[in-house]
Amino acid sequence: MTHLASIGRNVTTLTLGGFALVATPSLAFAHHAMGGATPATFSQGLLSGIAHPVIGFDHLAFVVAAGIATALTSHRLLLAAMFVLATLAGCIGKIALGVTLPMAEMVIAMSVLLIGGLVMLGRITGAPVYGGLFAIAGLFHGSAYAASIVGAETTPLAAYLIGFALIQFAIMVSAAWATTSLMKGADRLTTEPRLAGAVVAGVGATFLLEHIEKIIFSSV
Repeated sequence: MTHLASIGRNVTTLTLGGFALVATPSLAFAHHAMGGATPATFSQGLLSGIAHPVIGFDHLAFVVAAGIATALTSHRLLLAAMFVLATLAGCIGKIALGVTLPMAEMVIAMSVLLIGGLVMLGRITGAPVYGGLFAIAGLFHGSAYAASIVGAETTPLAAYLIGFALIQFAIMVSAAWATTSLMKGADRLTTEPRLAGAVVAGVGATFLLEHIEKIIFSSV
């Protein structure tokens, strides 16, 4: 097995692992690294911030696919920073201003399905399209992140924001680098990243169907 093939398998394995764990609702929807407790120290806030985008598999699937998607653009770092800043804005908006975005979990699931579908198609998509998607999706993802830190003091709150900003940026850049290594001059995404996109789309579809079912059965 070549080094590039190994990278591709790792990318695919990551998203497959996320999809498999969606089957465990207690993990997929917990979205909380402290077992429900509000972080009280800098280290707790940092740990919670780093863990939140990873234990929330809808968030993880989006961030990985977003990183893969940016591999076909010349603005990878800018797009990654744009998404991270949007999540910060969404989180701070809910904590500081009390802004609650409507149907956040539904929109997040739809964003995962959409970004997975774009990656699966393997076509070149302009940076402005991804920029708009990342800005909107980031606000909703960030608003969901706020649930883990509402009521925390300033120090753990700041640490939380630092933690989830750094881990998201690192995941996106790493996914883009791995995808670029796989492509090696290709004019579109190669098989492994497109397979990862298909898996991410499956994650989004799964979450979306679960949210739709909740709405239907709650109204019965």
